[in-house]
Amino acid sequence: MKNIGIITSGGDCGGLNAVIKGAAQMAHKRGMHAYVIPNGYAGLYNLIEFDNLVELNPERIDLVQANPAGSEAGHSRVKIKNIDDAKKYERIKAGLKKFEIDGLIISGGDDTGSVIVDLTANGIKCVHAPKTMDLDLQTYSVGADSTINRIAAFGQDLKTTGRTHNRIIVLEVFGRYAGHTAFRGGVAADADAILIPEIPIDFDLLYEHTKKRFTRRIEQSDVKAGTYLIMVAEGIKDKTGQELYDESAGIDTFGHKKLAGAGKYVCQELSKRFKKDPAVVEFMKKTKMYVPGLYEIPEVREVRPGHLVRCGNSSAYDVNFGKEAGACAILLLEKGITGVTFVRLNGNTIHYLPSQEAIKQRHVDLEQVTIFESIGICFGRKAISPAIKFEAEKTPIERYL
Repeated sequence: MKNIGIITSGGDCGGLNAVIKGAAQMAHKRGMHAYVIPNGYAGLYNLIEFDNLVELNPERIDLVQANPAGSEAGHSRVKIKNIDDAKKYERIKAGLKKFEIDGLIISGGDDTGSVIVDLTANGIKCVHAPKTMDLDLQTYSVGADSTINRIAAFGQDLKTTGRTHNRIIVLEVFGRYAGHTAFRGGVAADADAILIPEIPIDFDLLYEHTKKRFTRRIEQSDVKAGTYLIMVAEGIKDKTGQELYDESAGIDTFGHKKLAGAGKYVCQELSKRFKKDPAVVEFMKKTKMYVPGLYEIPEVREVRPGHLVRCGNSSAYDVNFGKEAGACAILLLEKGITGVTFVRLNGNTIHYLPSQEAIKQRHVDLEQVTIFESIGICFGRKAISPAIKFEAEKTPIERYL
């Protein structure tokens, strides 16, 4: 291994530049040359057309800042297998041969990982540095901690607006069919309710929790001010199993439905129930908020921070993990271990998994959810008492970033 190509793919997020920098720095220290293959798999497919590639030599490495989110290498949403070209793999190999690239370090999520499996099967040497803010791989993935921190901050900040206007705030975040970011971000933001794809939602139950807590806060406030925060993952379902999203959004280039509209749906369901509930009118009158025809029920507002949760700066956690992932990916390539996903560095031991195993979707642990239900967070269902077990640790816990 003398020349290494570095690719980032899928959605942008925190920690990616740390992966690039860690890989480039380790490559240089090991006597290798690291090159950026720009714009993800689109760049890899078109590599044969490039006149030159940017080498990440020490001077160029200095220009890559590890903390900012996003990627110095750029992204594209391209699935190699779906390219309408019967000779696509030969074209990719010709591009790699042109620049004498011996192996690839690719950072991305499950879709990216599926392409790594595909490339490996076609004789292209790759190592996967796991990246997805959704946190739904079998490993930790760079970008998750940064995103969860930003979601938590947005949720906490929005309470100032909610309390000023006595609104219920519904904050919809990314995550597709795994609710990790909504779950962890919601807990950190002190959300009152957290709605995730793993738990079908009973809107009647959610409404009762919302009404009881929201009205209590306002009634107990000396200035009659209160709010209620609901964190919503985009891939939620109702209790019948029906997915709640805007079908007009279409599909992406990987064939996935673009999930959007879950927050809006939650707003509509709660507002319908407020309108039908005669006790709400009495509450509005009791708290001197009722205005006929203008302000008869509490207002439920949806907020979608969208890409704001994946941009900006990275958490220190993600920068550390990203540098480790990039550096260790170089060492795996050097050792001839390919078609694998970096898991963690424990002391001086590099842990890895076959990529086809690492990219299997991991969902929120519903046993952990019961702990948070027991302290009063609503998950859109009747709370389940946690079945707590106790076990003393016999050996030190492995560090797991």
